[in-house]
Amino acid sequence: MEKTIRLSGIAYESLVNGPGMRRVFFAQGCKHNCKGCFNPDTHDFDGGDEKNIDELINDTLQNPIIKGVTFSGGDPWEQADKFAYMAKEFKNKGLNIWSYTGYTYEYIIGSIDSRLGWRDLLNNIDVLVDGRFEEGKMLDGLKFRGSTNQRIIDVKESLKLKEIIVLNY
Repeated sequence: MEKTIRLSGIAYESLVNGPGMRRVFFAQGCKHNCKGCFNPDTHDFDGGDEKNIDELINDTLQNPIIKGVTFSGGDPWEQADKFAYMAKEFKNKGLNIWSYTGYTYEYIIGSIDSRLGWRDLLNNIDVLVDGRFEEGKMLDGLKFRGSTNQRIIDVKESLKLKEIIVLNY
Protein backbone atom coordinates (compact mmCIF):
# COMPACT_ATOMS: atom_id res chain seq x y z
CA MET A 1 0.00 0.00 0.00
CA GLU A 2 1.31 3.44 -0.92
CA LYS A 3 1.66 5.72 2.08
CA THR A 4 0.63 9.31 1.38
CA ILE A 5 0.34 12.49 3.41
CA ARG A 6 -1.45 15.76 2.63
CA LEU A 7 0.95 18.71 2.72
CA SER A 8 0.55 22.40 1.97
CA GLY A 9 4.26 22.73 1.23
CA ILE A 10 7.88 21.96 2.07
CA ALA A 11 10.77 24.22 3.05
CA TYR A 12 13.73 22.26 1.74
CA GLU A 13 16.39 24.10 3.73
CA SER A 14 15.31 26.25 6.69
CA LEU A 15 17.13 27.86 9.60
CA VAL A 16 14.04 29.37 11.28
CA ASN A 17 11.95 26.32 12.25
CA GLY A 18 14.27 24.86 14.87
CA PRO A 19 18.04 24.75 15.36
CA GLY A 20 20.37 23.96 12.46
CA MET A 21 19.55 23.33 8.82
CA ARG A 22 16.15 21.65 8.67
CA ARG A 23 13.62 20.21 6.23
CA VAL A 24 10.15 21.52 7.13
CA PHE A 25 6.95 19.72 6.21
CA PHE A 26 3.81 21.87 6.39
CA ALA A 27 0.73 19.75 7.11
CA GLN A 28 -2.50 20.56 5.31
CA GLY A 29 -5.47 20.77 7.66
CA CYS A 30 -6.01 22.59 10.94
CA LYS A 31 -9.02 22.92 13.27
CA HIS A 32 -7.66 25.73 15.48
CA ASN A 33 -8.36 28.69 13.17
CA CYS A 34 -6.20 31.04 15.28
CA LYS A 35 -6.86 34.75 14.66
CA GLY A 36 -3.89 36.21 12.77
CA CYS A 37 -2.57 32.79 11.70
CA PHE A 38 0.58 32.99 9.59
CA ASN A 39 -0.59 30.10 7.33
CA PRO A 40 -4.41 30.35 6.95
CA ASP A 41 -4.24 28.59 3.57
CA THR A 42 -3.20 25.41 5.43
CA HIS A 43 -6.51 25.10 7.35
CA ASP A 44 -8.63 23.44 4.63
CA PHE A 45 -8.34 19.67 5.00
CA ASP A 46 -8.99 19.26 1.26
CA GLY A 47 -6.30 21.72 0.16
CA GLY A 48 -2.63 21.08 -0.52
CA ASP A 49 -1.28 18.01 -2.27
CA GLU A 50 -1.00 14.30 -1.52
CA LYS A 51 2.67 13.25 -1.35
CA ASN A 52 4.31 9.84 -1.15
CA ILE A 53 5.79 9.57 2.36
CA ASP A 54 8.67 7.25 1.48
CA GLU A 55 9.74 9.56 -1.36
CA LEU A 56 9.70 12.53 1.05
CA ILE A 57 11.84 10.60 3.54
CA ASN A 58 14.33 9.43 0.91
CA ASP A 59 14.65 12.89 -0.61
CA THR A 60 15.32 14.42 2.82
CA LEU A 61 17.96 11.83 3.68
CA GLN A 62 19.77 12.57 0.38
CA ASN A 63 20.63 16.09 1.56
CA PRO A 64 23.77 15.90 3.74
CA ILE A 65 23.35 19.39 5.24
CA ILE A 66 19.96 18.58 6.82
CA LYS A 67 20.43 18.09 10.59
CA GLY A 68 16.78 18.00 11.57
CA VAL A 69 13.18 17.84 10.45
CA THR A 70 10.28 20.03 11.56
CA PHE A 71 6.58 19.27 11.23
CA SER A 72 4.54 22.46 10.99
CA GLY A 73 1.25 23.38 9.50
CA GLY A 74 -1.60 23.45 9.45
CA ASP A 75 -1.44 21.08 12.38
CA PRO A 76 0.60 17.90 11.89
CA TRP A 77 -1.25 16.29 14.81
CA GLU A 78 -4.32 16.00 12.56
CA GLN A 79 -2.29 13.44 10.54
CA ALA A 80 -0.30 12.15 13.50
CA ASP A 81 -0.07 8.55 12.29
CA LYS A 82 1.60 9.64 9.05
CA PHE A 83 3.95 12.12 10.72
CA ALA A 84 4.79 9.45 13.34
CA TYR A 85 5.88 7.11 10.54
CA MET A 86 8.12 9.84 9.12
CA ALA A 87 9.48 10.72 12.57
CA LYS A 88 10.49 7.09 13.25
CA GLU A 89 12.36 6.86 9.94
CA PHE A 90 14.17 10.18 10.53
CA LYS A 91 15.05 9.28 14.15
CA ASN A 92 16.57 6.01 12.93
CA LYS A 93 18.89 8.11 10.74
CA GLY A 94 19.90 10.37 13.62
CA LEU A 95 17.94 13.49 12.69
CA ASN A 96 16.51 15.85 15.32
CA ILE A 97 12.68 16.10 15.12
CA TRP A 98 10.52 19.08 16.08
CA SER A 99 6.75 19.35 15.80
CA TYR A 100 4.43 22.31 16.10
CA THR A 101 0.81 21.95 17.19
CA GLY A 102 -2.07 24.13 18.32
CA TYR A 103 -2.85 21.51 20.98
CA THR A 104 -1.22 21.79 24.39
CA TYR A 105 1.11 19.13 25.74
CA GLU A 106 -1.40 18.49 28.53
CA TYR A 107 -4.21 17.92 26.00
CA ILE A 108 -2.02 15.55 23.97
CA ILE A 109 -1.13 13.51 27.07
CA GLY A 110 -4.82 13.40 28.10
CA SER A 111 -5.93 12.26 24.63
CA ILE A 112 -2.90 10.16 23.72
CA ASP A 113 -4.69 6.85 23.23
CA SER A 114 -7.93 8.21 21.78
CA ARG A 115 -6.33 9.86 18.74
CA LEU A 116 -4.72 7.88 15.92
CA GLY A 117 -0.93 8.09 15.99
CA TRP A 118 -0.61 10.54 18.88
CA ARG A 119 1.38 8.20 21.16
CA ASP A 120 3.73 7.22 18.32
CA LEU A 121 4.28 10.81 17.25
CA LEU A 122 4.97 12.05 20.78
CA ASN A 123 7.40 9.18 21.39
CA ASN A 124 9.36 9.92 18.21
CA ILE A 125 9.89 13.68 18.40
CA ASP A 126 12.51 15.56 20.37
CA VAL A 127 10.77 18.90 20.76
CA LEU A 128 7.14 20.02 20.76
CA VAL A 129 6.16 23.64 20.25
CA ASP A 130 2.65 23.62 21.70
CA GLY A 131 -0.37 25.88 21.95
CA ARG A 132 -2.52 28.00 19.71
CA PHE A 133 -1.07 31.14 18.18
CA GLU A 134 -2.42 34.13 20.11
CA GLU A 135 -2.18 37.38 18.17
CA GLY A 136 -2.25 39.48 21.37
CA LYS A 137 0.80 37.62 22.69
CA MET A 138 3.09 38.24 19.72
CA LEU A 139 6.49 39.62 20.67
CA ASP A 140 9.28 40.81 18.39
CA GLY A 141 12.33 38.59 18.57
CA LEU A 142 10.58 35.41 19.78
CA LYS A 143 12.61 32.49 18.55
CA PHE A 144 10.93 29.38 17.11
CA ARG A 145 7.40 30.38 18.18
CA GLY A 146 4.75 32.90 17.21
CA SER A 147 3.37 33.99 20.58
CA THR A 148 4.54 33.98 24.20
CA ASN A 149 1.95 31.41 25.34
CA GLN A 150 3.56 28.75 23.14
CA ARG A 151 6.14 26.55 24.82
CA ILE A 152 9.20 24.80 23.40
CA ILE A 153 9.08 21.48 25.22
CA ASP A 154 11.80 18.85 25.61
CA VAL A 155 9.59 15.83 24.96
CA LYS A 156 12.01 13.07 26.07
CA GLU A 157 12.76 14.73 29.43
CA SER A 158 9.10 15.64 29.96
CA LEU A 159 7.98 12.05 29.39
CA LYS A 160 10.77 10.67 31.58
CA LEU A 161 10.18 13.07 34.50
CA LYS A 162 6.38 13.22 34.04
CA GLU A 163 6.51 17.02 34.13
CA ILE A 164 6.82 19.62 31.41
CA ILE A 165 10.42 20.64 30.73
CA VAL A 166 10.51 23.89 28.76
CA LEU A 167 13.59 24.74 26.71
CA ASN A 168 14.74 28.35 26.68
CA TYR A 169 15.63 29.77 23.28
